[in-house]
Amino acid sequence: MGCCGSAEVRRPKREWRPLEDRSCTDLPWFLLFTAFCVGMGGICGFTVATGGAARLLFGYDSFGNTCGERNERLEGVQLSGLDHTDRRFVFFLDPCDIDLVQRRIRSMALCVSLCPGRELRTYEDLRSFAMNNGSELCSYELPPHNYPSLPERFDRCPKLPVPRSKPLPLLRRCSPVQVSCYARLAVAVVTFVGDDSVLHRLIAGVSASRDVIIGLCFLALVLSMLLMLIIRYISTVLVWVLTGLVVLGSLGGTGVLWWLYIDHRLHGNDTVTTVRPRDNSNQGNVSSKDAVTKNQALLVYAGAATVFTLVLLLLMLFMRKRVALTVALFHVAGKVFLCLPLLAALPFVTLLFLLLFWSYWVLVLLFLGTSGDPVPDEESGLVEFRLQGNLQYLPWFHAVGLVWISEFILACQQMTIAGAVVTYYFTRDKARLPATPILSSVLRLVRYHLGTVAKGSFIITVVKAPRLLLMYLHNQLRGRENACARCLLKTCICCLWCLEKCLNYLNQNAYAATAINSTSFCVSARDAFVILVENALRVATINAVGDFVLFLGKVLIVSCTAFAGVLVLNYQRDLSEWLLPLVFVCLGAFLVSHCFLSVFEIVVDVLFLCFAIDTKYNDGTPGKEFYMDKALMEHGKGGGAMTFREKGMWPLTNRMT
Repeated sequence: MGCCGSAEVRRPKREWRPLEDRSCTDLPWFLLFTAFCVGMGGICGFTVATGGAARLLFGYDSFGNTCGERNERLEGVQLSGLDHTDRRFVFFLDPCDIDLVQRRIRSMALCVSLCPGRELRTYEDLRSFAMNNGSELCSYELPPHNYPSLPERFDRCPKLPVPRSKPLPLLRRCSPVQVSCYARLAVAVVTFVGDDSVLHRLIAGVSASRDVIIGLCFLALVLSMLLMLIIRYISTVLVWVLTGLVVLGSLGGTGVLWWLYIDHRLHGNDTVTTVRPRDNSNQGNVSSKDAVTKNQALLVYAGAATVFTLVLLLLMLFMRKRVALTVALFHVAGKVFLCLPLLAALPFVTLLFLLLFWSYWVLVLLFLGTSGDPVPDEESGLVEFRLQGNLQYLPWFHAVGLVWISEFILACQQMTIAGAVVTYYFTRDKARLPATPILSSVLRLVRYHLGTVAKGSFIITVVKAPRLLLMYLHNQLRGRENACARCLLKTCICCLWCLEKCLNYLNQNAYAATAINSTSFCVSARDAFVILVENALRVATINAVGDFVLFLGKVLIVSCTAFAGVLVLNYQRDLSEWLLPLVFVCLGAFLVSHCFLSVFEIVVDVLFLCFAIDTKYNDGTPGKEFYMDKALMEHGKGGGAMTFREKGMWPLTNRMT
């Protein structure tokens, strides 16, 4: 299970055999991940067996009785063990008594047979409702016919007036029809809103424009797919225009700084001389010193800008071919999407699996919240269910499962993309590609490499889980910790975030190496790292230029979607508030564009790794023909590719591309 000690790691020479041999990789990690998933399922089974799931779905009162069922008596809890077969709904005496810290209702809960369908203003109305409908809204020990005269009515009966309510779908909770009292909870969550009327208008605007929001997000989806197809045609112009603008901006900024320095040097002394007769000698000396200091500062700025510009020009001079390689990789990535159009559907599949898992995770977490032993509150006597002993660590295990399984699903997407792109790259005759390369990649993943994906996602979990925990602690201690502790927490969070990003990039290339050579995670990570280090300048150029181009693509999609949103929302005059819907539109457009362009970015990174391996072990001579596309030939290392170009004869095996 470790990275050291295996025969593969100690092998002195690495032989790359693309797509030739397949074998299971990291089988112990697959078994470990399977056992972990069984544990996650066991938590769900525990909540069902101990009644936590039933309490959440059917509801329970403040004495430990599950509504709609015959209950057993709980030791030491009065009014427990009641038969609530006919009482199927949960009713809160004061639904507006909200704990803003715990985000829950603190009021006493009762099981009732019917939610009040009209507003009840007096205790006489409570008595009439109970006698006519058989639904007692006060505590069980109080007789309904004596509601108006009982002294306990102020504590054990609902707060007047009782609002009209109806049961929530599926959850059997009586919820007030007018939810104005819940605005306090909403304001606590949405802290930037201080006026309830503003909050209501914003929510109404979002609700009224939900169709527009969905339509504009679909527009962002279409724009993202179009951009992935046409970026191969505009990448050349876009990259070189951006490069030219950076160089011109640097030259212009340097020139302006030198001009300011020379101008201040020539005319600054005249200004000081003109001002000095009106001031005393000390003030004149201060002005002269300020002028000298400003001259020195401008000289330092101009010198630093000059050095930066010279370094930038030298980098552009020596790395122009590597910038051209980035353009070529974008061009080939566009071809990949034309040959493998199902790549564009992978974000939908991944999102579907993530949503299904997240829904299951939240449901089990809610089950855990109603599981455990009944614990009466010392002050109020109300019963809450809490996990005791070792069972209190189940939510932590469940939280780790959220991170690991989510990362596992994302890693499966990366491995699937890598497998499909590797198949495309290392198939000389593109006409012989499998009918469904994406499906073939998924089958190889499921059959051979789930252990590798489990191991890579676990490494990310080891870094991400502590970072999320530190972020939680930072939010909980906000305003109470000292400056040193706050700085230390932020530093640790930042370091873990940087480490996570580096490991994500290395994992992605390790998955590609596994897809090529069917090696274990550690061997693949080592081989990919060696290849990347040997091509460090190319990697830096591709990441810098490529990421910036894709970022501009995201900005373009968000801008176009926002512009369309302004036109549509402004056209619909019935929308009183459309600022918040526009924010949702921009956020949705960015998320959609990020999902699709991230797939494009993965394709480019995998293509580069394949290209680096191809140029390292092949030179275009007979027996060592290149696999690469013709657009990449002139960027190959060594003289092989250039030799064929100079002779006017590309390798025969690549004429199909």
